[in-house]
Amino acid sequence: MSTGFIERMKNKILSTKIDPSLYPKYNVKRGLRNSDESGVLVGLTEIGDVHGYIFDEGEMQPDEGRLLYRGVNITELVKGIIADNRHGFEETTYFLLFGELPSKSELDEFNTLLDSHRTLPRGFAEDMIMRAPSHDIMNKLARSVLVSYSYDKNADDIGIDNVLRQCIELIAKLPTMAAYGYQAKAHYHDGESLHIHSPKTGIGTAENLLHLIRSDSKYTKLEAQVLDLALVLHAEHGGGNNSTFTNHVVTSTNTDTYAAIAAALCSMKGPRHGGANKKALNMMENIMENVKDWQDEDEIGNYLRKILNKEAFDKAGFIYGYGHAVYTLSDPRAVLLKEKASDLAIEKGLEDEFNLFTKVEKLAPQVISQEKHSEKRVSANVDFYSGFVYKMLNIPIALYTPIFAISRVAGWSAHRIEELISGGRIIRPAYKNVAPRKKYIPLADR
Repeated sequence: MSTGFIERMKNKILSTKIDPSLYPKYNVKRGLRNSDESGVLVGLTEIGDVHGYIFDEGEMQPDEGRLLYRGVNITELVKGIIADNRHGFEETTYFLLFGELPSKSELDEFNTLLDSHRTLPRGFAEDMIMRAPSHDIMNKLARSVLVSYSYDKNADDIGIDNVLRQCIELIAKLPTMAAYGYQAKAHYHDGESLHIHSPKTGIGTAENLLHLIRSDSKYTKLEAQVLDLALVLHAEHGGGNNSTFTNHVVTSTNTDTYAAIAAALCSMKGPRHGGANKKALNMMENIMENVKDWQDEDEIGNYLRKILNKEAFDKAGFIYGYGHAVYTLSDPRAVLLKEKASDLAIEKGLEDEFNLFTKVEKLAPQVISQEKHSEKRVSANVDFYSGFVYKMLNIPIALYTPIFAISRVAGWSAHRIEELISGGRIIRPAYKNVAPRKKYIPLADR
């Protein structure tokens, strides 16, 4: 295709940009956000609750962050799992799907069910993953989920029992799909050796993922615990986050499960959503390269100012891993992950790097407030520490966002079922047309 044609058409398209002043004129909620940055209320849910502020006499006030799964504070859930010295992702998934914490026998039965579906159908890996390797694993995951429709004899049935079966199978298979997608990328695009392991039974999602992506399948107990914690913390985040809302929108059309989950995966791929932790890690590595004294808070603060003023890193003017659409004073996921990150840093001999992260966490809000002349409170979000955790786990950066999806498919599944049970109407918001009226001009007169 002619590059000259594309350039001309691009200029035509850019000239049609809508006047930004029209949005407030017509009271348009851009990004489905109110003028005070709170979210527009578009639905009800009993699955997840994200809290980061309160309203006092009509004004939004910052508050400590809280994340609730089915009414239970995530901090209490995580502390209970850690106290029992066990993994919690499967229990969390059960809780999100069914609304009740499982008994020991119920959890064992659920784990056995997941184990029975971790292996991909015969020929799937060879035909659907290896024959078309992708540079981006998220695209491969979306394709793998869509292709799964062809392997399901009852793919279009949206009865709750059938949808539940489909969701459980996808929750079990997504780690295997992601691991094989990565191995195909590493081999065919990066020239590395191909390592294909079969999933194991009895070890859960976190351990299976480490087993599948590592050539020697070896990992420490702490490594598996930290990855399991990351999965627990990313499993659900209310109905309004972009990928879950996408899942609600697509589900409201009464389409099949594979289409709805694939749509959510495509949403999560975006760097404004699931890919944010990669940006945060890249920024921190840039800071490590350019700040000589990691103990000097003045030097760190000055470099953060350069980043914010578009003089350093990617020159976009963002300190990545800070701020959130809901959380203000704190992100509970970041708080919990930071605790385990400290333990892992000690095991890996990376205490200096971890201490630099904590210094940036302390200084960044101050720098943002000073440089932006803003009293808006911002704090480190989960993306700030998750990328560092995955780096310490020696997980390839190509798998950072897929790990997010491996976890969040539990929440997506719960929300899909909730939409089918309680939604009842196709989601169809309005867009106001602001184009001027035009008359048709015959081709010969143009």
